[in-house]
Amino acid sequence: MAKEKTIYVCTYCGQDSPKWVGKCPSCGQWNTFVEEVVRPQATKKNPTIESFQDNKRNKPQYVHEIDVKEVPRIDLGDEELNRVLGGGLVRGSLTLIGGEPGIGKSTLVLQTVLRLPDLKVLYVSGEESVQQLKLRADRIPHTTNNCAIVCETSLENIYTHIKNIAPDLVIIDSIQTISSETIESSPGSIVQVRECSASILKFAKETGIPVLLIGHINKEGSIAGPKVLEHIVDTVLQFDGDQHYLYRILRSIKNRFGSTAELGIYEMRQTGLRPVTNPSELLLSKDIEGISGISIACAIEGARPFLIEVQALVSSAAYGMPQRSATGFDLKRMNMLLAVLEKRVGFKLMQKDVFLNIAGGLKVKDPAIDLPLISAILSSNIDTAIESGICMTGEVGLSGEIRPVNRIEQRIGEAEKLGFTEILVPKQNLQGLDTKKFQIKITPVRKVEEAFRVLFG
Repeated sequence: MAKEKTIYVCTYCGQDSPKWVGKCPSCGQWNTFVEEVVRPQATKKNPTIESFQDNKRNKPQYVHEIDVKEVPRIDLGDEELNRVLGGGLVRGSLTLIGGEPGIGKSTLVLQTVLRLPDLKVLYVSGEESVQQLKLRADRIPHTTNNCAIVCETSLENIYTHIKNIAPDLVIIDSIQTISSETIESSPGSIVQVRECSASILKFAKETGIPVLLIGHINKEGSIAGPKVLEHIVDTVLQFDGDQHYLYRILRSIKNRFGSTAELGIYEMRQTGLRPVTNPSELLLSKDIEGISGISIACAIEGARPFLIEVQALVSSAAYGMPQRSATGFDLKRMNMLLAVLEKRVGFKLMQKDVFLNIAGGLKVKDPAIDLPLISAILSSNIDTAIESGICMTGEVGLSGEIRPVNRIEQRIGEAEKLGFTEILVPKQNLQGLDTKKFQIKITPVRKVEEAFRVLFG
């Protein structure tokens, strides 16, 4: 039996070293080396699969000789997923979907492939049994029986199943459970994940069969395994959301075949994930008239506008130290906006508790919700409600000015579509904007004081 030896592998770039080092000599990251136990083997071929078609030798081509054609895509029957992927799944592509445990990654993939009647799908599960997947499939309405399920963790056996079934689409759940016999390391290790992913990529490119990988994430929120995994795949999707809320957001972190500015929104139900085509109507409460501390913000996530409800509560501090709490928004930015309110506008909030919440469990990073945020805080502080037909958008600077935001026409159009009568926008955004094509009243504001006079008189 061959003698075991220990090497150290960088989790960021995959560089290996015979001894532990603090700083990776390849990528420069600190404290990224982890121990791996390997055992030398007799020379074996790397895991491969026989190609379904003869490989054509590539030859160099000049730029003007390259024929550019539209990339053929597979319609997945899910408007949200198609949008995030850039119009559908590209043949021969390798897509990685990551997210927290229990967020719904497997449910999203399973319900999608169960609604593809024209495609033969092979679902490889390394975590759940076929009985568990059958119980989940029974809860999801589906119209096809072309999905074959197999529980397997060996890469070589997976290739055998692919050769026997000849599927049009392969799902691997999850990549951290797959291992190759040619690598003497445990499943989920840096070397296994890297080599198995590289082999699967070669298979996808040679055969033209798209592969969907489901991946775990670590405690930092990034996909577990070497960073090179995200470089290998063509598309990286992140499935976010809070398990205690209904909504899930699918974001594109990397996409070689489309934009990374798109996102999809889903609602978790007993029968699976339902795509939300108009999130604004679901994120807004119906009965908010006469309630203080609530404002409506017109935000942009990726390239998609939607209206969200910003809730604030200001009360006298019961203890010596006032509390500051924000859910779905950056707490440091909220403290900065509170300082702007006190210094530039003159509202004393030093001895007040301030609690902020973005309704629906969303996490918003768009700076355009600064104006709605401070408006909700002031509304709660003076206990005066904002009129129900008013929404607003605008970034607030340190001097109290309201700075312009991007995609102003889309924001105004979304507010008009949902029946709002007035929208507050930064004054600089009106330069070159044709306001006559909108039926909604557009009120330009330049300073925070002007916005407050419009809202509260």
